[in-house]
Amino acid sequence: MKQPLEKTSDGLVRGLSVTAATMLVAGSMIGSGIFRKPSIMAEQLMSPELVLLAWFVAGIFTMIGALTNAEIAGMIDATGGQYKYFKAMYGDFIAFIYGWSLLAVIQTGSQASIAVVFSEYLGYFVKYPQLSEEVQKFSIYIPLVGNIYPLQDFGTKAVAISCLLFITGINYVGVILGGGVQTFITFIKIASILALAFVAFVFGDGKVSNLTIDSIPNHNEFNMLTMFGLALAGAFWAYDGWNNVTFVAGEVKNPKRNVPKALASGTLIVMAVYLIVNVAYMYVLPIDKIARSPLVGATMAETIFGPIGGSIISIAIIISTFGAVNGSVLSTARVHFAMARDGMFFKSLGKPHKKFSTPGVSLIVQGIWSSILTLTGTFDTISDYVIFAAWLFYGMGAFGVFVLRHKMPDAHRPYKVIGYPVLPAVFVLFAILFVGNTLYSDTSNAMMGLILISLGLPFYIYWKFLSKKLGNK
Repeated sequence: MKQPLEKTSDGLVRGLSVTAATMLVAGSMIGSGIFRKPSIMAEQLMSPELVLLAWFVAGIFTMIGALTNAEIAGMIDATGGQYKYFKAMYGDFIAFIYGWSLLAVIQTGSQASIAVVFSEYLGYFVKYPQLSEEVQKFSIYIPLVGNIYPLQDFGTKAVAISCLLFITGINYVGVILGGGVQTFITFIKIASILALAFVAFVFGDGKVSNLTIDSIPNHNEFNMLTMFGLALAGAFWAYDGWNNVTFVAGEVKNPKRNVPKALASGTLIVMAVYLIVNVAYMYVLPIDKIARSPLVGATMAETIFGPIGGSIISIAIIISTFGAVNGSVLSTARVHFAMARDGMFFKSLGKPHKKFSTPGVSLIVQGIWSSILTLTGTFDTISDYVIFAAWLFYGMGAFGVFVLRHKMPDAHRPYKVIGYPVLPAVFVLFAILFVGNTLYSDTSNAMMGLILISLGLPFYIYWKFLSKKLGNK
């Protein structure tokens, strides 16, 4: 007789295996970035060596961040993951601002931007109806950011919103279904990307000389560092999502062992896949052609297969982006669920669904807001303010290892981060430099991220102070 699934104290189900958790890490990262960001990075650096270096450096720092998080994940296995970590490290305020930021910009913005790419590539096969040019010119002005055009390219945005709501529905009816979809799609998209790279090397008629250039582009030293920082932002976008598995830690079987294992192995898989496929791009296409190809995967496929190549790569990207959105939707709703259970968010978000044992209301709210963010801009604008906001908290999360080593010296740690204290300290310093460079070189998108984060302050004041006052009456 089949044993009933274990339930958590929050009323959710421990139904995710270590394989599902690993595929959640990898699948949340592999989405649109590997197909969209290489072109921008090539345009910024115009050097194959520097582009590959950016991918490698971003991968190394992502791995350090994942291993640092793994120590904390081994200590704290509650649903909500990083939100719960911040609460243990810094208290309610930082934890709330982090959880709010996930809902306001970091995760929902990520879901929105990846869904836009899903829609763009689906548009390769289906022509979307569009609104009139006059209607598309409607704009909303946001101080410090500028104008946004919510009705521009509305056909693409409408399909992206439909994708978000459909995936929200899948995860509404069960974590095991959502996890199963994630595992299946992640295996498919890793195999597809590696197959694309294999075909490029065997049939691409490329040149090894494309991987090098005679001289580094003529930038002064300061501009080169700035451009390299911007290129890293693109690579970090492609690596982003590695910590999603911590949000569902409470629903992972044997989480204190399996979550750290999933973080490390999932990140390593993605780093290897990204480096392989970028070398494949450069083998087939010279760096200047990559810089002129916003959809570099499609350009490479068309170079190898002719016109049918665009169809082949479009199908691969549709699968890839669908899986990335699913991973983010599945995991992130658990954070707002945990916040509500702590009395720091709308109470209804903390109620598990009676039939499906999922955070149903939290999923619905997240789906609606990510749909709204879809209307705020293009893939690149949304992804840029997401990655700035994310790295604000990645740095704080890594510093939290030092905080918890001091606050909880005797706590059981099934895994301790290698290279402590040097590697976590290097990661924190890098995060500070990266955020500072983004503020300087991409101010408008950084400000958009800060504005969305700061909107959480009045909500914190309400839940933390006014609610307490009302409760004492």
